[in-house]
Amino acid sequence: MDYTERLQNVTVLGAAGKMGSGILLLTAIEMADLSLKPENKGKTFVLNAMDVSDAALAGLMKYLRAQVLKAAEKKVVQLRTVYADRKDLIDNEEIIREYVNDVVGIVLPTTLLESAYKSTLVFEAIKEDPALKVKIFSQINQNNSKAPWFYTNTSSIPISKIDKEANLGGRVLGVHFYNPPAIQKLVEIIKGEHTLPELVEFANTYSKNLRKIVVPSNDFAGFIGNGHFMRDALHGIKEAETLQTKFSFPESVYIINKVSQDFLIRPMGIFQLIDYVGIDVCQYIMSVMNPYLPNEDLHSDLLDKMLEIGVRGGQNSDGSQKDGFLKYEKGKVVGFYDLTKKAYVVVSELQPKCDDALGKLPASVQPWKAVVGNPAKEEVFKTYFSELKGMSTFGAELANKYAIRSKEIGLNLVKDNVAFNDADVNTVLLTGFFHAYGPINEYFN
Repeated sequence: MDYTERLQNVTVLGAAGKMGSGILLLTAIEMADLSLKPENKGKTFVLNAMDVSDAALAGLMKYLRAQVLKAAEKKVVQLRTVYADRKDLIDNEEIIREYVNDVVGIVLPTTLLESAYKSTLVFEAIKEDPALKVKIFSQINQNNSKAPWFYTNTSSIPISKIDKEANLGGRVLGVHFYNPPAIQKLVEIIKGEHTLPELVEFANTYSKNLRKIVVPSNDFAGFIGNGHFMRDALHGIKEAETLQTKFSFPESVYIINKVSQDFLIRPMGIFQLIDYVGIDVCQYIMSVMNPYLPNEDLHSDLLDKMLEIGVRGGQNSDGSQKDGFLKYEKGKVVGFYDLTKKAYVVVSELQPKCDDALGKLPASVQPWKAVVGNPAKEEVFKTYFSELKGMSTFGAELANKYAIRSKEIGLNLVKDNVAFNDADVNTVLLTGFFHAYGPINEYFN
């Protein structure tokens, strides 16, 4: 079965979720583009969008149509060539409308898992629950005579575990898109112990066609992305807990969030990143990874406390940020949670004391937005971190310690054979987390 044949009948599980909808959008466009090639005329392409809610699927189809319209408008010149033999399509508006209809037309929304029984390829983007994934994969596998390939979007569960427990015979591969898939360029590809090589070859071709950056990871719980992020988050959490001997809880969170963002020149602070992913999601990922880490304790009592009182973070259906450790209004941070008062303290009440305690940033500092796309950023960072290392302020001390720990985490991922090399770790943090520099660098030797 060649590339095109494999994509003639596909199912996306969890299609109405944030990850699933992005994977569905990308796959729908890729399948439609294949269907419009002259050599594929007469072939049928079906993309089953499977989820448990009819209402969510209705919203998915609106999202899909809107996103495909945007994509069509960007490639209208290319589409004029695609539809060159259609004399009934004259102006750009007609061509764009036809393309949108062609893409959306191959998508069949459904709440029935049975729709996957005829698919040759199954993308999975459901809850990060090993037992649930195994149960669904097993059911599809037992009822599908086509020996389907399973591409799981898991960010933490070992692929070999899924393969063995679902009895898939090597027909499963980790294809971890980063959030949101339609925008993020990174895809981590994780081969299990017995994954068939043709699954990897296909995934690489598919990812290349989507213009993604592929980083391979060895099959170890958490892989590269969460392997670094969870440990990086725990460092920030523990540092904030240590600060509570001198500062209040919201002050401690403010300080570490500012250090990890402003002093380390990251797109957001560590507590804001935890909120973005979801406090509950981070806690769950740690619980999935922890059994595979006998020499570590990947767990946070603080995350447990936040969830016990109902503070979860995460995002609303429209993409806006839910309150977590931080409070948000129109995308801006306006407060920090106080565990004692069970309420948010406004930033202005925390800022003077905390900023004074941290001390000034190095004179050469540039914000993340200014430096991330700078072709000369290597020299900028060398100057900045050299200056930071030479400072004795409280903020510089915390930042230097944080950066050294971040580098240590990255090096350990390579040493423990999770990542193949230093460059892969850096690529994941640069591309998947939008960092301006990789954690494994010469700034902190």
